Amino acid sequence: MAEKVAKVGVRKEKGYLYFVDKKGNVSRARMARGGGKKGRQKQEVVAKPGVRKEKGYLYFIDGKGDVSRARMSRGGKRRKRR
Repeated sequence: MAEKVAKVGVRKEKGYLYFVDKKGNVSRARMARGGGKKGRQKQEVVAKPGVRKEKGYLYFIDGKGDVSRARMSRGGKRRKRR
């Protein structure tokens, strides 16, 4: 289950990948198949909520354009082999 961290309300455009960068800002980058020139694309900051990231969580932009986070499952259970 995800919890909302910051209300931003970003409107997403087609052909862009939206993510939370290292500084806690909402950024976007052109997708490889979004048309345009090839190679490394620059990222641009869309909003600056300044979210502080905690270890063990995955931060993402939800359907409403806000920053949310979900606990990462690491390790998990291993089944015994017969």
